[in-house]
Amino acid sequence: MSVTVDSAPTGTEPDLPEPQRPGLLRSLLRLWPYLRPHRWAVLATNVLAVLAWSGALASPLLVARIIDGAVANRDFAAVLLPVVLVFVVGVAEAFGVWGRRWVIAKPATRFEIDLRAMIFRKLQSLAIARHDGWESGQLLSRAVDDLATLRRFVVFAGSALVLHGVMIPVGLLVLLVLSWQIGLAFLVIAVPLLWVCVYFERRFAVAARRSQDQAGDLATTAEESTQGVRVLKAFGRGVFFGGRFIAQSRALRRTELVKVRLDAMLWPSMTVLPRLAIVFALGYGGYAVVHGSMTLGALVASMTLASFLQWPIAWTGFLLAELNNARTAADRYWEIMDIPLDITDPPDPVALPSRTGGRLRFDTVRFGFPGAEDEVLRGVSFTVEQGETVALVGASGSGKTALLNLVPRLYDVTAGAITIDGLDIARLRIADLRSLVSVAFEDPVLFSASVRENVALRDPGASDAEVRRALAVAQASEFVDELPWGLDTRIGEQGLSLSGGQRQRLALARAVLRGSVVGARADDHHRVIVLDDPLSALDVRTEELVQQRLRAVLADATTLLVAHRPSTAALADRVVVLEDGRIVDEGTHEQLLRSSDHYRALMGGAPR
Repeated sequence: MSVTVDSAPTGTEPDLPEPQRPGLLRSLLRLWPYLRPHRWAVLATNVLAVLAWSGALASPLLVARIIDGAVANRDFAAVLLPVVLVFVVGVAEAFGVWGRRWVIAKPATRFEIDLRAMIFRKLQSLAIARHDGWESGQLLSRAVDDLATLRRFVVFAGSALVLHGVMIPVGLLVLLVLSWQIGLAFLVIAVPLLWVCVYFERRFAVAARRSQDQAGDLATTAEESTQGVRVLKAFGRGVFFGGRFIAQSRALRRTELVKVRLDAMLWPSMTVLPRLAIVFALGYGGYAVVHGSMTLGALVASMTLASFLQWPIAWTGFLLAELNNARTAADRYWEIMDIPLDITDPPDPVALPSRTGGRLRFDTVRFGFPGAEDEVLRGVSFTVEQGETVALVGASGSGKTALLNLVPRLYDVTAGAITIDGLDIARLRIADLRSLVSVAFEDPVLFSASVRENVALRDPGASDAEVRRALAVAQASEFVDELPWGLDTRIGEQGLSLSGGQRQRLALARAVLRGSVVGARADDHHRVIVLDDPLSALDVRTEELVQQRLRAVLADATTLLVAHRPSTAALADRVVVLEDGRIVDEGTHEQLLRSSDHYRALMGGAPR
């Protein structure tokens, strides 16, 4: 089936830059502290693996004893005990294989869950600027696929690789004791096998990293296309994004084919070369038995042991591939975990006062996004008194939203300070600060949860009555009651089952919900409410109703809001006009309409 793509990327897109080759096993060894709580399970797993391997190694020696003893002497009675021993050894081997998997399964999943919890906490702790630099698919692939790869390595490949590193030399030593000529043949083939393993390991490590990075890019495209399906359908660009998805899939396929070709080189080498040694063993052993220099039992034992050793040798190739996959997964995991935290609690945090008035002060605040040459805010100073509502007005890029994001420390100021009741917010614990600040963004973010859970996100312990009061302020009670299960209705991912105005009203209800501050009664603290154009998606009638309810709520709070419409600006006691990161005008809505041409232009030419 052919796919027509207009202006879409082709399958010959430029290759990704070569990833750096991981340094030995350092990234894997760093995981040991998180395996330490499960060390006894890991130890038991290896003991059981040794038990299984010892049984497999002992069987050929018992068979040799039977053939050269009871069988050679035609003494059937002497066969019984060795046969029983072979059966017991077989049962022990089976128990070791079963027990190893049973013992390690639960600790390995616990290990995976712990790592997932750690990376989730890390992602929640990183500054917004750090998130802006990562694609969501890359983060998802690290938190899901890479950790599943590490779990599989812990469950099977890791211990098996260590075991094979012991099993093969010991098996070869026993083979040398049985017949030094056959043992020497296996040692000779070890030289080309070692070269093949080194060649494979070096190239597979790079291919594995490229594959996992490309899988992350593919996940990003799939996620964006799914979440933005309405936009793609509306603009008829589904084919374009389909072409991008196919191009990335082809790039991933090319990398996977590189891995397949490396596997195709490794597996025949790991299989054929031991078989050549077995052919030599069979030929030489037959000659030696005929000429009396080797017993038939020793030949059978040597052949059995040689056949047994070829599988660990062959499986070493697979285990090396798993080792490289796990090492790459660990590298990608630590790339996230090693990111320094930019916004953290101060070394000596100041406790939240028993009572706060909520006076918000911006003192010569400067701010620039990380890596950007120009500052967004350039020495902004003004005060929002408790119970006062101040609106920020300005053209796009003037710094309004950046200023709002500084209040809950989603970003940190570059210079200057922001204070609440004279206390620098940088001296507070982040949790204490954010317990005081309620936020509603212009683009309302809702979660795949119930209406109650979305509204009570800041205060999960809020009662239904408190949730309903917040919904009433946002004029959301009526449509919520009409939902199939009311407050318990799950609204779906991103709340896309709701209209834009409904989503915005739920986000507003979440911001005005009167929740308690950690360690104190809510009445002891006046809230700081930050609203980014909270009524932009509402119709005129609904906006008017919301404003009537909102005025009463804001009268008891310190409120900073972004306004793009005259009706929203009129909600404020005072308006601060920003331009190029500086305050250029300040006053009431009516005063600025009369005195400022720039303000009237921003308000769409509203009358004086």
